[in-house]
Amino acid sequence: MTDFAIPDFEIPGFDISGFDLAAFVTATLAEDLGVGLPGGGHDVTSESVIEADARFSGVMDSRDAITVAGLPIATAFFRALDPAMEIEILVAEGAQVGPGSDLMRLTGNARAMLTAERAALNTVQHLSGIATMTREYVDAMGGHATLLDTRKTIPGLRHLEKYATRMGGAKNHRMGLWDAAMIKDNHVLVAGGVGPAVARAKAAGVAQIICEVDHLEQIEPAIAAGAHHLLLDNMGPEVLRQAVAIVAGRVPTEASGGVNLTTIGAIAASGVTYVSVGRLTQSAPAADVGLDFTPL
Repeated sequence: MTDFAIPDFEIPGFDISGFDLAAFVTATLAEDLGVGLPGGGHDVTSESVIEADARFSGVMDSRDAITVAGLPIATAFFRALDPAMEIEILVAEGAQVGPGSDLMRLTGNARAMLTAERAALNTVQHLSGIATMTREYVDAMGGHATLLDTRKTIPGLRHLEKYATRMGGAKNHRMGLWDAAMIKDNHVLVAGGVGPAVARAKAAGVAQIICEVDHLEQIEPAIAAGAHHLLLDNMGPEVLRQAVAIVAGRVPTEASGGVNLTTIGAIAASGVTYVSVGRLTQSAPAADVGLDFTPL
């Protein structure tokens, strides 16, 4: 693998809008292999220890109860280095599995498996960790409201992390700064009030205007100016109920701030349309997923 080059590959049936799987796999493996660095471009351990034609079989499994996400991407890492590798994905994306569950079986070139192993596991562990935490929050909501993620994602991984929240049962909030206006306190401060800020966004022809309100008295000016969605910031359940009553179904409402597994049940039951949680992508621990090999 001294001359690092990934052959063309694709994962049938797997596509995340806006995400370039081939570029992600190539860049991740290149980083691990030190492509472009002095002495880089190969897996020195596998090349020095494992025969070039050696073959392994392997099983990826979960050591804890998790919600699964990222297996097709793991497949892409292995197939990138061994296009003929036999891979069987055993569980669906978004499935909830118990400890000891087998997730994937694979058979192929031993060097390719060992080189791709860490990138594949890192991805599945990270995305399954996000999906698992997301599912915990969805369950804690008790069937009330819809859970939203946020833009609090690791740079470069937004599409993947938001994919993982979907696998956990959440709905994606805006993907970035381009697909909706979100007017927050600093925008309001500069614009001179909630009403003027929303009115400017509407005059600019913005199709989706989300407006943060910190106080109940900001609700009517925001709606009157044309807000399509209200973000109710750092309001407790009782104040949220009052806000929902004032809005009276005219626009969707979103509770944000002070949300954790202890508080989300009462917040969701207040009548809001959505509850957004930044920690889904910001603070989810990696899932405990392993990969064990057997020489053939």
